[in-house]
Amino acid sequence: MAVEKFETALKKLEEVVKKLEGGELSLEDSLKAFEEGVKQSAFCSKKLNEAERRVELLLKQRDGSFVKKPFDEVE
Repeated sequence: MAVEKFETALKKLEEVVKKLEGGELSLEDSLKAFEEGVKQSAFCSKKLNEAERRVELLLKQRDGSFVKKPFDEVE
């Protein structure tokens, strides 16, 4: 199975939202699209959380060392 990328999943999620907002889908197709949207949303959320953890781990100090800080901490 191929590894899905964040950008691909986000594009799929955007397509699902457009379909649902269009109002042209049957109830059954709307439910299927919604399920796919939830799946893509969960994947994107997981990837964003992973990226946030990487940023936290890679914040470099002035002395050249690295330190973990909360992602939303402003200096």
